[in-house]
Amino acid sequence: MAGHNKWSKIRHRKAVVDKRRSKVWSKIARVITVAARHHGPDPNFNLNLRYALDEARYANMPRDVIERAIKKGTGGDDQDDFESTRYEGFGPGGVAVIVDALTNNRTRTVNDVRDAFAKNEGNLGASGCVSYMFKHLGVIAVDAGKHDDLAMMDLAIDAGASDASPPEEPDEEDRRIWTLTTEPTQFEAVRQKLEKAGFKIIDAQLSMVPDDSVAVNGEAATQLSDMIDALEDLDDVQKVWTNAEGL
Repeated sequence: MAGHNKWSKIRHRKAVVDKRRSKVWSKIARVITVAARHHGPDPNFNLNLRYALDEARYANMPRDVIERAIKKGTGGDDQDDFESTRYEGFGPGGVAVIVDALTNNRTRTVNDVRDAFAKNEGNLGASGCVSYMFKHLGVIAVDAGKHDDLAMMDLAIDAGASDASPPEEPDEEDRRIWTLTTEPTQFEAVRQKLEKAGFKIIDAQLSMVPDDSVAVNGEAATQLSDMIDALEDLDDVQKVWTNAEGL
């Protein structure tokens, strides 16, 4: 069980959370509201809401903000008809990019996404043009604590993970963050087993994981970073996935 460490993507997402926490909370709140509106306020019977609440927890979202989002969805105060949509295209250096959005105005969102691509030497493509390069998997970042590599590998196998990768080096807080990947159907079970075993989960989400990574350097790397920032700044955009190495 070895493979490319996906923690770099989660680390990038964490940097965005730290830099624009209120915007991230607002996006998570929208997902919570929509999930509660369509499938009810009980996460035991609403898997989408459970995932959103977990994401809120990992982002240190205040409880009162979460409760307001649920109440908005179940109390009839939310009149906007939001829907999920996905955009695909190519960024600088030929990098494949997937953008997941939650919008109440598809025309506005596609124009904003297209503009972010175009201003940074990217091209918005047709549906399916890059998604075949990715797999839909669960990705869990877990703090290894005092456990050595062999113990962590055994833990990953016992928990039901399909792949596990040790960190190349400790993170900025001197933590050894392992990346575990799972099939989507096993994601929640693996996450729960890790938490019950006392491990601290840094992040966990269903992700679009690339089959292969593309190295991007120089000006193309700068443009790609600017494009991702521009996309993530959009209120309607929830996630941005790429096959760029290190992003």
